[in-house]
Amino acid sequence: MRPIMNKPLFNMKRQVLVFRHFGNKGYSLFACLGREVVCSVLSVATLTYASAESVSTNPVVTDSASMTTAREMMLDEVSVTGSRAPLTKSQAARMVTVLERADIAQAPVQSINDLLKYAVGVDVRQRGPIGAQTDISIRGGTSEQIIILLNGINICDPQTGHNVMDLPIDLSEIIRIEVLEGPAGRIYGTSSLVGAINIVTQPAQRTSADVTIEGGSYGYGRVSGRGNLRSGHWNNQLSAGYSRSDGYSRSKAGSLNTDFSGLKAFYQGQYEDDDLMLHWHLGIADKGWGSSTFYASPKWQADDQYEHTTKLFSAIQGVTKGGRLHFVPSIYWNQNRDRYEGYRGQPEKMAYNYNRTDVYGVNLSSYFDWVAGRTAFGAELRNEDLVSGNLGEPLSQTHHIKGTDRDYTLGVNRTNISGYLEHNLLFKDFTVSAGLVAVKNTWSNMNMTVYPGIDISYRPNDHWKLHVSYNTSLRMPSFTEMYYKLQGYAADPHLKPEEMQALEAGLTINYRLFTMNCALWHHHGKNMIDWIMDTSKGDEAVWQSVNHTEINSTGFEFSTEAHLQRATAKLSYSYITQDKKQESGIVSQYALEYLRHKLVGNLRLQLARRLDLGITVRWQDRVGSYTDFDGHIQDYEPYCLTDARLTWRQDSWKAYIEANNLFDTSYHDYGLVEQPGRWLIAGFSISL
Repeated sequence: MRPIMNKPLFNMKRQVLVFRHFGNKGYSLFACLGREVVCSVLSVATLTYASAESVSTNPVVTDSASMTTAREMMLDEVSVTGSRAPLTKSQAARMVTVLERADIAQAPVQSINDLLKYAVGVDVRQRGPIGAQTDISIRGGTSEQIIILLNGINICDPQTGHNVMDLPIDLSEIIRIEVLEGPAGRIYGTSSLVGAINIVTQPAQRTSADVTIEGGSYGYGRVSGRGNLRSGHWNNQLSAGYSRSDGYSRSKAGSLNTDFSGLKAFYQGQYEDDDLMLHWHLGIADKGWGSSTFYASPKWQADDQYEHTTKLFSAIQGVTKGGRLHFVPSIYWNQNRDRYEGYRGQPEKMAYNYNRTDVYGVNLSSYFDWVAGRTAFGAELRNEDLVSGNLGEPLSQTHHIKGTDRDYTLGVNRTNISGYLEHNLLFKDFTVSAGLVAVKNTWSNMNMTVYPGIDISYRPNDHWKLHVSYNTSLRMPSFTEMYYKLQGYAADPHLKPEEMQALEAGLTINYRLFTMNCALWHHHGKNMIDWIMDTSKGDEAVWQSVNHTEINSTGFEFSTEAHLQRATAKLSYSYITQDKKQESGIVSQYALEYLRHKLVGNLRLQLARRLDLGITVRWQDRVGSYTDFDGHIQDYEPYCLTDARLTWRQDSWKAYIEANNLFDTSYHDYGLVEQPGRWLIAGFSISL
């Protein structure tokens, strides 16, 4: 392709909530893979209205009489986890952020990318606005080092992490977003080096329909609709949407260069009875956007690049409900087609880069209860295949590129095989969850490697909780990191997999009107991959993909919130430091650029019975630098942004007006890419 260039409302009710089966939504990140999230250990500053009322806080203990209780307490509607086996909320020991439907509806955003900016542990580096293109990372990592899941299905593209958030779904379809911070190798295997983000959708619970229309600055417009039909055990839903914008800047030649437009459609279905739940989805996202100076450099000052992607998503998943042994199988296929234009509409000046990636996967998870606790085991087979015009090794047989007179002449294929085993000791006051994943990848004849992990939580009473954990993971290089060698880039096909070890300790305090969460963590990364440039070489300098020997990262996260009668306020802060020092003249694109400070404040006011005002302020300070078009090295400057939304709600419709970057602040999220100023949007939504 191209270069790599909640608040939960803690109404802690004392009655016992008993659910009779697990995983009504088997595709939930933690329904299919494990343990109930620490909804109380949150780091989202703006999403302040998630309810934890449906979660039981009573512990499950390890005597034989309690096994029935353990099974009864599995969650019916909300099952969010940080391990392979499902556990109750009070037992979880991982830092997981849960963004509920109410949170998403209140946030002044139009894309999942923008929504995640408010999670204090997440670094969202925007290139294009409103989700046109964004790099997302967790705890000082890079966009390649996290795993993105749609309904529990890994949708990461092995070609590159830049376009992974080109999704076929609308914000209104999402019932929950789960952010797991820290290595998750024993839960997800490869890709989950520093964390995971799972986006959970669900058909509406009754036959219904809705339509949303938006318009705003820079020629922005969006229209979307959804229709749902439910009958007996069956539920089917179809949605579609179109969005576009003229963009906020122009090239030196005067043409639009940050414009975008795209269509998306998503069908999801569900069948459920007393013994089985099946869920399936099929989606498409087709989008083109002006890439401005996204991949420019002082040596190649192109300011009118363009990119177009078409992504297909398909999966079918199941959950068995009866019996002592529970199975959660899934099978999926995802495809990404990408066209990159170094000079927009000028293939004679620079040939377009074409890529097609197909990913096939089969996963089987299972767990059972016995006298010694709860045990989970399973395996996954995932094949990643790329055919390309500029990435990979020469193909023995070329493939025609549809709609052109060219062929795919290069390609790469690799298969990842993983198996896991985990056991959970469940006591009244604390939980011990330990396990491992064994991974083998056919790329470079990788040997079978084992990555262990352990989580421990202690609950002295209903209001206090302590947790500690040690986890490990790995990440295979992307095909772009291995093979991209155009326009001043020199990739290394012999890159080693990245490996991570992490320690974490945290404290959670929950009271009715006050919550406080904090966590201290340390990551030790080996063979970390980055693109660097040695500026001392002058005109001969190129971007090179390399393995750093080691990078040590240490961080602290803190959040607190208070609930008043007509207002809710929250403040969150994150600090990170890395001890890998940059050599003189070395400029990094990713691994050595991270948010040292991130502060997010949120205030929500109920101005009247039907009128709400939400205000979010975000301040961040990034470590790192970039080289401007004049060849000068510039440090990233800290900046502060304010977003606001005013919403009027009726029973069947709502109207809203919002402002992003309310005070028109000038800032850089990424190198040479200019960011938009104030962006005003008005919208209307009606439900039938």
